[in-house]
Formats: sequence, C-alpha cells, structure tokens
Amino acid sequence: MKKIYSQIKSAISDSHHILLHLHPGSDADSAGSALAFYHYLTSINKKVTLISGDSNLSPGLATLPGADQITPQNFFDLNIADFDLFIILDSSEKRQISKLEEVVFPAHLKTIVIDHHASNQGFGDLNLIEADSPATCQIVYKLFKALKIKISKEIALCLFTGIFGDTGGFKYSSTTAETFSICAQLTKIAPNFTETLFNLENNDRPDRPKLLGLHLSHIETHFNGRIAISALPLSLLKKNNINPDDSVNAEISNTLKSVVGWEIGISMIEAGKDMVRVSFRTRDPAIFDVSEIATATGYGGGHKAAAGASLPMSLSKAKRLILRTISRLHPELGNI
Repeated sequence: MKKIYSQIKSAISDSHHILLHLHPGSDADSAGSALAFYHYLTSINKKVTLISGDSNLSPGLATLPGADQITPQNFFDLNIADFDLFIILDSSEKRQISKLEEVVFPAHLKTIVIDHHASNQGFGDLNLIEADSPATCQIVYKLFKALKIKISKEIALCLFTGIFGDTGGFKYSSTTAETFSICAQLTKIAPNFTETLFNLENNDRPDRPKLLGLHLSHIETHFNGRIAISALPLSLLKKNNINPDDSVNAEISNTLKSVVGWEIGISMIEAGKDMVRVSFRTRDPAIFDVSEIATATGYGGGHKAAAGASLPMSLSKAKRLILRTISRLHPELGNI
C-alpha cells in the first residue's frame, strides 16, 4: 500500500493541470471524494478543474463546501490536451466517467483510479482499489493520513458526507469499527457535520414527493412475490411535469427491499428516449448479489447490496431484460 500511496503523491507533484469528475447520477461518495481532493489540490496551489459530468448535482449535494466550484461540463466538453493528470474517483469503469460516448484517454494523460467497487478491474495507470471499503471517501481519508495531508474542516465535511451516504447512514454490512473510528476523527475536525447532513437530506424540490408517490403507486411483484419493481414511463413524468431523479430511484428501491418477503427492490425510471435508469437493492446480498444482476445486463454494476444500471432501450425492453437476467441467475425463484 505504501508504494501506491507514494506513486500517487509523485504523480500529483509532477502534474500541472489536474482533472476531477463526478460520475453520472453522482451521489454523496462521488461528490464528497472529488470535492475533498479539490480542496486538497487547491491548497497546494495545483491548477484543478472539477466537472459535474453527465448529470446535474442534486440540491442536497450542492450544499457541500466547494460545490460552487464544480464546472457544469462533461468529459467531452473539454479539451483533454489541457490536462496532464486525471484523478478518477468512485468509478468502476470508464462508462462511469461518461455514458455519452466511449471514453478514450490520450497517451499524454496520466490517470489515477481510486475506488471501492469490486467490479473495478483497474483501468488507470495507477489504481488504488479497496473492494472491502464501504466508501471511496474512506479510502481517500486513509490516503490523506498516510501522506500526512492536513485534513481541513472542508475536507472533513466532504469525506464524512461521502462515508455517511455510501454506508446508508452506517446501516450497510460493509460498515466496520474502522469506519466509525474514521468518522469520529472527521467529526472532531468538523463538529458542524449535523448541519451538513440536514442540508443534504432536506433540500428537496416540490415535485419530488409527487415522484415518490408515483413510484409507490406503480409497484408490481414477480417471482412469486419475491421481487418488487416500480417502473415509471417518461410519458407519465411529462404528464405530471416531473423531471427524472436518480436519488428518488435509489430511495424507492430501498423502500421496496424493506418489505418482508420482497428480496430485491428494483426502481426503474425512463429518463429519455431509449434510456432507462435502474436502481437495485436487496435484503440479503449473500444470496442475491445485485451487482451481479446489474453487471449481467451489460450496462451496470455496483455492490452486492446496492447496484445500478443505465439501459439504452425502451422501458418495456429494459424490464424484460432485467426479469430474464434474474431468472437466469436465480432459477430457484421460479417463473417470472
């Protein structure tokens, strides 16, 4: 581990213009880790550009310190020749940089991948991947501590928020005693963390409760009632003047898997023509590895307990693909 830490430090030291990004449908871990790095790099006078990527930042995440410095561009809006180092955070594959086109790195661009997804094969020049870590922000904390980087109040708030978000508020099985120890240190540095969490969770738009209601009224079950799905067509969203919202997708799949007997909760939302965003959650990741299901569709990935996918097809085709995939991977569930 010391070797990769040293290599990352050297790469940063040798760089002149560093690129950071948020993955599509960015969450607290994506935004928290990227903003933590942004604060660190600017503190050592590095030229840094942090882009929002394919998606807009949610109102809650937009309250994180430094979020106003995020440039509203995706990878293909940039002149990549301007950068000599790209630090890729919380992204298991190149499609998590952008799903608009195939991402290709020019020969001159050095890349560092820091991530915690088990499906990450290490696509960077330098790869710091800890699949047993509950959050990329926890990996970044350990990196900063190893390199004796001063963790400011702003960095602490960003890292704590990312860990809190990706552990489901410390509820997921990947949460460890080390996680609590790290968060204790971060909250000592930033004792106003509760204000940050309040802002994170209480910045909804007026249309979001309506979207939640639509999801809850469109629940269907499959495989003898063991799999619950809520799927919303774009026409219904337009009829109700609602924009697609990835954070609601995750919240609904969590709600579905909370019901006893519903082993997997799946939320689907048609975000545009031939584009369906899917969130998977499970009650029992030891039996139902939803990252395996998401990956098997050919368009997703994630963790055993929580995964996602973006399917380039109609809603009806996407639902059929998911049901067939589950049936193939879990024939013990019976008929669809």
